[in-house]
Amino acid sequence: MIRAFFRYTAATLLGLSLAFSAQASSKTEMGKVINLAGKQRMLTQKMSKEALFIAKGVDATGNQGNLKKTANLFDRTLKGLKDGDADLGLPKTTDAGILAQLDVVAKLWITFKGNIDAVLAGKTSPEVLSNIAAQNLPLLKEMNKAVKMYEKAAGSTLDAGMATTINLAGKQRMLTQKMTKELMLAANGIDAQTNITNMKKTANLFGSTLNGLVKADKAMGLPGTTDQAILTQLAVVSKIWAEYQPILEKNAADANADFSQVTSLNMTLLKEMNKAVQMYAASVK
Repeated sequence: MIRAFFRYTAATLLGLSLAFSAQASSKTEMGKVINLAGKQRMLTQKMSKEALFIAKGVDATGNQGNLKKTANLFDRTLKGLKDGDADLGLPKTTDAGILAQLDVVAKLWITFKGNIDAVLAGKTSPEVLSNIAAQNLPLLKEMNKAVKMYEKAAGSTLDAGMATTINLAGKQRMLTQKMTKELMLAANGIDAQTNITNMKKTANLFGSTLNGLVKADKAMGLPGTTDQAILTQLAVVSKIWAEYQPILEKNAADANADFSQVTSLNMTLLKEMNKAVQMYAASVK
């Protein structure tokens, strides 16, 4: 009887251990899914920005290569979110609602990709640029819906504050590209005044979210950050942002400005913000 008891106890402990292991794995996976799904939002804006740089003649050769890589990454990640991708660390999505939303994104992507392919083929006509201007936001918005669905699905796995933090920190990456895209839309003569106004709104949102990530913001659902390494990284982001924001405004006032600082600083801001997002995702155990 004693042996039976110990066998039962060992089996119970093993079962609990496996359950906790599975839960930890699930948390890690969900953090990665929210991270990469959120990164898709950024890629919609990065592609648009790169196409507009090419049209404006800003490092056209370099941005041709960048645009091709960005489009390929968006395509691969979208497929990976649906079907799984071991190399990206993405499990297959099984939630029917999220899969249906990813199908909405996929349909928009087919149309948008046609214009990106046109730019890669050297076609930067007003029609192509107008299509990119009109289509990039619906693609962004539908991808954002998918991210929010992933975030909601993570409610039973991740702490709600952490899920929101990873989501909004990830959204910051998108905002770095969105404000730059809006500047370049204006520079290319596409609804200039509206896009400059939009750029300023995007910049304000980036600044307020950055502050909320550090100090907390109840309205945004951000609990703030106590991890010293993450705080140090956010300080790096804040320093770059303090340099980039006035450059945005300066270039917005001159359609023929030298965009060299814009091309370098927007990517530095994106990369450093991405480091913070990776640190948040890695902190999920």
